[in-house]
Amino acid sequence: MLTRLINRITDPSFIDIEFIESELKKGGLVTVQFSEEVYTDEQLAILNTLCAKHEDNLEIRFYSHDPGSFECNTLLKIPNVKRLSLDCLLNAENIVAISQLNNLRFLSLGIFELKELDILKYENFKQLRGLIIGETRTKALDLIHLRDYDHLNELIICGHTKSIDAVGDAKNLTSLSLNSIKNCPITFVNRLKKLKTLSFILGGRENIHELDGNSIENLDIVWVRGFNDISNISNFRKLKTLRIEDEIKLKEILFDKEMPLLSDVKILNCKTLDSMRGIVNLTSLHQLRIFKTNLNFDSFVSQNLPSSLKIFAFYTWKVKQDKEIAAKLLKMRYTDGLESDKVNLN
Repeated sequence: MLTRLINRITDPSFIDIEFIESELKKGGLVTVQFSEEVYTDEQLAILNTLCAKHEDNLEIRFYSHDPGSFECNTLLKIPNVKRLSLDCLLNAENIVAISQLNNLRFLSLGIFELKELDILKYENFKQLRGLIIGETRTKALDLIHLRDYDHLNELIICGHTKSIDAVGDAKNLTSLSLNSIKNCPITFVNRLKKLKTLSFILGGRENIHELDGNSIENLDIVWVRGFNDISNISNFRKLKTLRIEDEIKLKEILFDKEMPLLSDVKILNCKTLDSMRGIVNLTSLHQLRIFKTNLNFDSFVSQNLPSSLKIFAFYTWKVKQDKEIAAKLLKMRYTDGLESDKVNLN
């Protein structure tokens, strides 16, 4: 998903049209959100008018509503909504009302006790450009209908795997995040020829050997249980950014072939990682951040490093040692990239 500045307006007593429009003009995302049933028909009518006037940078969100249930017929009062979040909800009634929102372009759906396991069949969902499918108590939610989502660019799936192969037919996907997905086949990713950003967050798998790299430019692997092998990383020839975080079983990273576009690498909290070689093959590397690994700093920097590298941060989380490392990196004319730590190198 694309990152934008978000201005959240929570449980407003009135809708400040002037403020919302001024924030929208700044280009960020404005979210008007309700945690309980405090909204009035008048407020919803005003929001509906704003949704008609503006593009998808105005989000309407309903969440919590504890301890009751969200009444989806409420949505019929904002038919112009383009970006809608129904998340962090335990229950919802009259779900079918969502199918009547014909202007919908982005949807976040997180209803834990969701009973409509075929909800993705709604015809208006096929025009979505962005979709988040949150976790539910049941894992029987069927993803088969995603094969017909020809306009979908951004997709986050949390915990659902039934018919997940259908994701490979969402041919216009550019961003995919697989969250809390455990050891299911992921070869379908290779069919997504326009995919630029791929994330694995939580869940469990040992590697991503099934992937051939495609056109992926941004790869994140975060807190994936059992992950221990990324020996096929050089298959990702178009990779520009790489983040590997909280992978306690990963012991080695080897860039055994030139990766001419990879410019930003972050290796964070991989405590058993004791070998990271082939950095010289990252001929466009600009930023390298290493935090809390088992790498020996002196051995690591003794290898050839690309001349393109300008930002280099290496932290062990041991105060004295980190000060010594920072001083060495400064002598090597690297900066750590933090605005608060500008140093004159002349």
